[in-house]
Amino acid sequence: MTLILGIESSCDETAAALVASDRRILAHRVAGQETAHRPFGGVVPEIAARAHVEILPGLIEQVLAEADLRLADVDAIAATAGPGLIGGVMVGLVTAKGMALASGKPLVAVNHLEGHALSPMLTDPDLAFPYLLLLVSGGHCQLLAVDGVGRYRRLATTIDDAAGEAFDKSAKLLGLGFPGGPAVEAAARSGDPRAVKLPRPLVGSAEPHFSFAGLKSAVLRARDSGLYRAEDIAASFQQAVVDCLVDRTARAILRVPEATALVVAGGVAANQAVRGALTGLADAHGLPFVAPPLWLCTDNAAMIAWAGALRFEAGLTDGLDAPARARWPLDPDAEKARGAGVKA
Repeated sequence: MTLILGIESSCDETAAALVASDRRILAHRVAGQETAHRPFGGVVPEIAARAHVEILPGLIEQVLAEADLRLADVDAIAATAGPGLIGGVMVGLVTAKGMALASGKPLVAVNHLEGHALSPMLTDPDLAFPYLLLLVSGGHCQLLAVDGVGRYRRLATTIDDAAGEAFDKSAKLLGLGFPGGPAVEAAARSGDPRAVKLPRPLVGSAEPHFSFAGLKSAVLRARDSGLYRAEDIAASFQQAVVDCLVDRTARAILRVPEATALVVAGGVAANQAVRGALTGLADAHGLPFVAPPLWLCTDNAAMIAWAGALRFEAGLTDGLDAPARARWPLDPDAEKARGAGVKA
């Protein structure tokens, strides 16, 4: 059995966790920063990085104490090394490097996206490679064939904005509060998803990719028209996103006939409308649908520790010169999407 200490600091969640390779989560803590960022309507990178510096050491002490363990008891230290806000990534990675150097423990530099990609396996022991993954979060929207640890084939990506970013920006436009994803979902419950005619970018197109920038612009126009309640715009927006995700994912299913399951991960995977629609899609194609529990969808260190455990057992450790990366694709050999920028 392998025991891994995981550290996550890629955005505005400071997190630490202890996870064993037999899927036991011995301890995990997440410290959010919503109060600090709420006045700005979004995450301020400098504020986030400073908070990580202040919070992380105490958080690591707490998880060790909760598990009644010492640093000497762990087999390796895993930390997010990217992608993410570079200041925050550096705080977590440098902390992990210092602890690895002081303790003589191996370092595992984890791709944050791989943490999300492998997180469903932490709570579902029956999930097997290869599976089709919809990775949908604030910074990323991709479809990937997950063939194994460190082995990913990107089938589709966003050519502009991610779905989670569209949720956050739409919440800000509608004055629904921060964080935006849960705020839109809450407002949508009392809205009519058919009230506002919004576009479904790329739905029905032959190319596999996503696009959400135009949808955000349509939300702005609907708001400025003064014709609709915020709840109706939120519900219509959410339904448009769901329709886009389902259409694009259905196309990807045909490209991975060997897939054992349809899996969703990332912050937007916590949205119940998204989960419900993807469950129906999986059923229609005779595939099991797998999603992590809600707490494991948002940024956390348990998924980083779990990915670290799988990489450690595969002999994939890193030197103390492992770089912090603002951008780090899971499939660096994937063909660049039409019009896509650095996010792809």
